[in-house]
Amino acid sequence: MRKRCLDAVYRLAKKNKDIVFIGSDLGVGVMDDFKKELPAQWFMEGVSEQHIIGMASGLAMTGKTVYFNTIATFITRRCLEQNIIDLGLSDVKVRLLGSGGGLVYAPLGPTHLATEDLALMRAIPNMTIVAPCDAEEMERAMMASERLPGPLYVRIAKGGEAVVSKPEQGFEFGKAIVHRPAGDLLFVTTGVMLSRALEAAQALEKEGISAGILHAHTVKPFDAPALLEQAAKAKVVISLEEHTLAGGLGSIVAEVLAEHAFEKTPLLKRLGIPDVFPDRYGSQNTLLERYGLSAPLIAEHARKLLQTVRLAGA
Repeated sequence: MRKRCLDAVYRLAKKNKDIVFIGSDLGVGVMDDFKKELPAQWFMEGVSEQHIIGMASGLAMTGKTVYFNTIATFITRRCLEQNIIDLGLSDVKVRLLGSGGGLVYAPLGPTHLATEDLALMRAIPNMTIVAPCDAEEMERAMMASERLPGPLYVRIAKGGEAVVSKPEQGFEFGKAIVHRPAGDLLFVTTGVMLSRALEAAQALEKEGISAGILHAHTVKPFDAPALLEQAAKAKVVISLEEHTLAGGLGSIVAEVLAEHAFEKTPLLKRLGIPDVFPDRYGSQNTLLERYGLSAPLIAEHARKLLQTVRLAGA
């Protein structure tokens, strides 16, 4: 996914001399073609993320569109004040490309786990936030990013994820995609949780349980009308995110549902990372399973919630 993201920036820059790329401590050989062909549009600033945000903002104020890539934890929480003042308040066209969103860097421990990035960035006025589900949706998002006004945070997953997005569904910032219409329940996903929701929905379908899926690739601005339309048809709504439950997708879904008068309000369950620092090392998948975010565990949560609703007579 990261390679597809950076390749898209390179293609955009070849067509537009006002597009600039800045890297921070990237691996040897990354973006070499960009550096050789477009040296005036390529910068490598080393481990100086807070400085880079200011630099990027200054470049954007001269008419440039700036793409800045480094690890998600460093581009969000290390630079939070600069992101708020230099990007949000200034409302400039800087695109923050955060590699390793969520639990991707599980082998490196909690200092490298971007599990609160969405909550931090959604608190910044003017900031758009996207979390594509696979490499192809990432490319569509990046190609659309050139025209987007204001700052943008892009959450980049590990890479190698199954391609589950469909080109005919297109991509538009702020517009969620209905992958399956709501039935007994509705999964609301962002990022790579879409593939797990699809797997869980297929398992439930074999048991006669209809599960819809609303994929919110754009976390901010959030597509509230799409959620309300689908949620009105379901008995249970389950949000799925590779992010802490405090302030992320589940919080957004809860806020939207709480402020709407339903004829029959669906039961909401938020599935994500609890309010803890992950205390184990391992792989991304082992930590996802630990927090109940594997497809079988998601399906089991859905069964239990539907049973709860039935017992309550809803």
